[in-house]
Amino acid sequence: MLTNTIMEREAREAPARIQQQLEKNKAVVEKLGETLRALAPKFVFMVGRGSSDHAGVFGKYLIEVETGTPVVAAAPSVKSVYGSTVSLAGSAVIVISQSGRSPDILSQAELAKAQGALCIALVNDQTSPLAELADVVVPLNVGEEKAVAATKSYLATLSAFLQIVAHWKNDPALIAAVDELPAVLAKTVDEPVQLKPESLTNVDHLVVMGRGFGYALSREVALKLKEVCGIQAESFSSAEFLHGPVTLVEGGLDIISLDIDDESKQSHDEQINEVKKRGATVSHISQTSNTIPNRIAPLTILQRFYIDVANVAVSRGVDPDAPAGLNKVTKTL
Repeated sequence: MLTNTIMEREAREAPARIQQQLEKNKAVVEKLGETLRALAPKFVFMVGRGSSDHAGVFGKYLIEVETGTPVVAAAPSVKSVYGSTVSLAGSAVIVISQSGRSPDILSQAELAKAQGALCIALVNDQTSPLAELADVVVPLNVGEEKAVAATKSYLATLSAFLQIVAHWKNDPALIAAVDELPAVLAKTVDEPVQLKPESLTNVDHLVVMGRGFGYALSREVALKLKEVCGIQAESFSSAEFLHGPVTLVEGGLDIISLDIDDESKQSHDEQINEVKKRGATVSHISQTSNTIPNRIAPLTILQRFYIDVANVAVSRGVDPDAPAGLNKVTKTL
């Protein structure tokens, strides 16, 4: 069912936009890959807020799994509110922002520049202050995103990470997988609905669980359920959930499981089976084929989810294009 919402229309644009993005950014990213191999950064400092922060968690898993380089998440308030600085010498700093205009995010880029770190911006607005500050700009190239809830810009951020890491590692198999991504996502747009409105009827609270890359996605899925459906959704690693929060299941709990057919599958499946045994009601959102290369497969979950969640919102009488109390660009200190 088409909702004709801006959110759904923009989500459906993602494959074509990512195709353009990968083509336009190829030369920049190839050179960046050479720079990162020569630099061999001691660590990567990841900066972002909201959906950009969630994309950074995906980036953390990807960079650590594929290159072995430690990734740490910035706490922008350390500088912008508390006036303290952290040492970024010898690091690569990746700053993620659609608008490139939030003061706390810009302060992190300024810190990176002041300390001589390599500052990489993943940004949609190439005229933004962030783009002007960064040493290397990797444009998201998704055009204007009118919906308040980010969709195509989030997917484009993940594709940017994939392209950067593939060329950083100089891995022909991963580069080839990234080249497949737009076609895989285009096919996903036409796949059957996974998250059905009836599965969330009268559901006001739930948990979203994944493992590894699935956990990274769970943060974004939970945010969108809160933003556009008014559902109090919390994100957990399926392993972490068993360390205490599992007691919530005893009172009855709805869980959305994000199922990725990669190295995490056996462990995640065991943990999901455990919560089912304890009485949880579990819905599944899965990658759309088990033949998709492992590192690009998680994006099919988000591509399908963004379309489905717009329909869920409409079924609940909510306009996903006008979430209560939210603006497209949020500027925080």
